[in-house]
Amino acid sequence: MGGPPDLDDPVETSPLDAVHRSLGAKMVAFGGWDMPLSYETGTIDEHLACRNDAVVFDVSHLGTVRVEGDDADQRLQWALTNDLSKIAPGRAQYTHLLDEDDASVLDDIIVWWVDDQIFDVMPNASNTDRVRAAIGGTETTRDRAVLAVQGPLAKERLATVFPLAAEVGRFRVCRLDWEGVHCVVAGTGYTGEAGVEISVPAASAGDLWAAITGAGIVPAGLGARDTLRLEAALPLHGHELGAGITSLQAGLGWVVAWSKEEFRGREALAAERDRGVSRILRGIATDGRRPPRADCAVLVGDDTVGVVTSGNFSPVLGHGIALAFVTPDLAIGTVVSVDVRGSRLPGRIVDTPFVAKR
Repeated sequence: MGGPPDLDDPVETSPLDAVHRSLGAKMVAFGGWDMPLSYETGTIDEHLACRNDAVVFDVSHLGTVRVEGDDADQRLQWALTNDLSKIAPGRAQYTHLLDEDDASVLDDIIVWWVDDQIFDVMPNASNTDRVRAAIGGTETTRDRAVLAVQGPLAKERLATVFPLAAEVGRFRVCRLDWEGVHCVVAGTGYTGEAGVEISVPAASAGDLWAAITGAGIVPAGLGARDTLRLEAALPLHGHELGAGITSLQAGLGWVVAWSKEEFRGREALAAERDRGVSRILRGIATDGRRPPRADCAVLVGDDTVGVVTSGNFSPVLGHGIALAFVTPDLAIGTVVSVDVRGSRLPGRIVDTPFVAKR
């Protein structure tokens, strides 16, 4: 999602669809869902509201697969790269589902460990069926909405309407009631800011949204979600992860628990680990306001050394930024250029995240 989300034929709508339209949201099709790209103030204002105050995103397009039963943890241990034994009930964990043959990342996932043998697995929008085929379980996506409240003042503002949710710590998971409505709240997000994600029954989503926005928390759409995650250098499936891309190439080897004797794709990934990756994901900062874009070539001199996966203008930094797969020999500080329609944007390889996570 280097620019606007990819356009598909819309199939699903959020329980908050009518609310978004009443707010004048610009709606786009993304991952089979019709979702808000931005509201009347626009993406940059929404982005800066998240960095400086608090926003709420409707992320109901993300999947939820409930996995439960006496062997639920073992099924997930085999299917996913990370090690659930590092956490416990009441915690969340980031992990990958790999292709068994070439170790491509089929999806990157957050697992909410809700209770003893109850897990809510949260895939990306278009990958829910693929993930459920690998891990089993029951899809509950259409039974709930998910609201992501993010920003440095997110918890302070949320505390005025849902105080228990505001107390949920980073990567913690809690079952909580809001005005008699059962919710699951996780201290997770996709912006680099503090906050929580709240899974609320679909029938009560409008009331909770109204309470949250009534507390001064600004609605934000997928446009700001994309620029925020890019500033935080967080990967997007289909860009930094996907077919032909492994966890190691994406610089996410920390989600791979090599201590586990077996997980899907382990053999292929271990082979790549042993021979070394042929490309690595790096950050690029470009000069000026013109943004680099996905699929643009990265050059050192006249030699092509990589390709941009996501690029945009950074509202916080005031210049272009990009994630790109480049040859692994390029050091931080290397001067590069990005070819945007025949015009070269000067830049350099930089450390990530571009904007420090908080």
